[in-house]
Amino acid sequence: MSDQIKFIVDNLNKEPFRKNYNLITFDSLEPMQLLQVLNDVLAEIDPKQVVDIREEMPEQTAKRMLSLLGILKYKPPGGATDMSTFRQGLVIGNKPVIYPVLHWLLQRTSELKKRAYLARFLIKLEVPSEFLQDETVADTNKQYEDLMEGFKTLHKECEQLKTSGFSTAEIRRDISAMEEEKDQLIKRVERLKKRVETVQNHQRMLKIARQLRVEKEREEFLAQQKQEQKNQLFHAVQRLQRIQNQLKSMRHAAADAKPESLMKRLEEEIKFNSYMVTEKFPKELENKKKELHFLQKVVSEPAMGQSDLLELESKINEINMQINQLIEKKMIRNEPIEGRLSLYRQQASIISHKKEAKAEELQEAKEKLANLEREVSVKTNQTREFDGTEVLKGDEFKRYVSKLRSKSTIFKKKHQIIAEFKAEFGLLQRTEELLKQHHENIQHQLQTIEEKKGISGYSYTQEELERVSALKSEVDELKGRTLDDMSEMVKKLNSLVSEKKSALAPVIKELRQLRQKCQELTQECDEKKSQYDSCAAGLESNRSKLEQEVRGLREECLQEESRYHYTNFMIKNLEVQLRRATVEMKAYVSSDQQEKRKAIREQYTKNITEQENLGKKLREKQKAVRESHGPNMKQAKMWRDFEQLMECKKQCFLKQQSQTSIGQVIQEGGEDRLIL
Repeated sequence: MSDQIKFIVDNLNKEPFRKNYNLITFDSLEPMQLLQVLNDVLAEIDPKQVVDIREEMPEQTAKRMLSLLGILKYKPPGGATDMSTFRQGLVIGNKPVIYPVLHWLLQRTSELKKRAYLARFLIKLEVPSEFLQDETVADTNKQYEDLMEGFKTLHKECEQLKTSGFSTAEIRRDISAMEEEKDQLIKRVERLKKRVETVQNHQRMLKIARQLRVEKEREEFLAQQKQEQKNQLFHAVQRLQRIQNQLKSMRHAAADAKPESLMKRLEEEIKFNSYMVTEKFPKELENKKKELHFLQKVVSEPAMGQSDLLELESKINEINMQINQLIEKKMIRNEPIEGRLSLYRQQASIISHKKEAKAEELQEAKEKLANLEREVSVKTNQTREFDGTEVLKGDEFKRYVSKLRSKSTIFKKKHQIIAEFKAEFGLLQRTEELLKQHHENIQHQLQTIEEKKGISGYSYTQEELERVSALKSEVDELKGRTLDDMSEMVKKLNSLVSEKKSALAPVIKELRQLRQKCQELTQECDEKKSQYDSCAAGLESNRSKLEQEVRGLREECLQEESRYHYTNFMIKNLEVQLRRATVEMKAYVSSDQQEKRKAIREQYTKNITEQENLGKKLREKQKAVRESHGPNMKQAKMWRDFEQLMECKKQCFLKQQSQTSIGQVIQEGGEDRLIL
């Protein structure tokens, strides 16, 4: 125990704790202070544990420490039997409980830091199975598990890189070697520059070489782009083929269908979609919203302890008792109308449940159909890639089936004929076997007769002698024929060889002479060729030099010509400006007023004075308008009011005239007229 305490004190006095304890002061620490020391060590392992214990409840402290020790895989000395005493000792700060924990933590601090860091990402969050039935929650959980597996692989790779890294000495040697290579390359480049500077037009040649490199890079880029475009074209062609096949299948399906069936199918789809949109999906959305609200409420609430759980259980029991009492009261009343309504409600709920189940079954069937159609399209593409043939559909498949039926009938007929042949073959085999048995019996009887007569094996030897004599005669005939043929062939070949020799003798003599001439001519040709190559190389070098000089002179000529035209243009421009300046000076200096007025300066001054006068007039006019704006607006309003008043008077006068004329008799043109 003393060694344990000494180890704890030594480690606590080191970095990063710096507690400055000795054995006496550490042993005299109070339980709360000892728990704070333990919490500081845990905080060094996991930064989330940085908490002042005095501001935290003891139950929360014990729960937090126990959870972290469980993550770090700490096992108490007593095992699973003393877990309750271990928890109690941790809550009250008991020294026999805390000292082993501190000793264990300080022994393997770096390892435990790594374990705590990994636990932050690798401890799986347990989701209840009823929540996993939801697709969104299940997808999120799957993504969470995939990310966890990805973190594991990345962490392993990181550790491998850390352990298998190069040493600093090797890296320094590599850097020094690379610097030496760099210096060598710089020196080599300088030597090449000095060598190139002696060549004429080296800047232009360097520029051309740079352009060549750029063009080569561009050519590589274009080749890569061409390959990518080919791949894209190939994929586009495949996609076009798939779409054409789909269009073909859809056209076949539309050709077989009737308008009534199509309308019926569309009506069914419309009914199903309207049901899904108006009834099923809103209910599911409402349920999802309720679940989300419930989960948000659960998340927003603080963590519950044991007392809170007991209180909730008591509330649940009370509510269940109230529900049971209400059900009993309802059963006592037993109102017939309510019973009928409940029956109808039950039937309606059963029908709605059935409807929902059928809708779900239909949705699943549609999904299965879509999956099967995708699989069929994949299989058709695979068969097209393997065989180059398309899958038959519609009328083509019917024609194919009819052909198969006709072929199957022909096959059955042929099969029947083969069966008859087989039966006949069996009969022939049987007769052959019987004849063989009969022959064997006759041979056996012949052997018995020969044995009785004392000449056993006579028939066999006679047959063998006849067979051997026949073979000998055939061989003798073949030998005679082959000898005659060989002698004739030898004579023919000898005569042919002698004829060819006599015919080829003069040709061989000529060939020898021609070979000697050929050797002499080849020697002369090689000499002339070497002379020609050397002369051509010299002329080519001279020609290239002359071409370079001509190009340089042409460029200089073009530059000088452009410079000449530019200077001529500038001279003419300056002459025009000089003429204008002299004319302006004459007009400005002359005493004649008319010539002065022609000067540009006088014209500009005149325009400036005119614009200034115009600006003064406009400002005066603006000032007058601003001053008279208010009275003018009032006067306009008064005129509008007066106009409205006169219009009103006019309307009143016309109305009065119409009222007075009602019921009067007017005489016009000798006629009496009554106005109503």
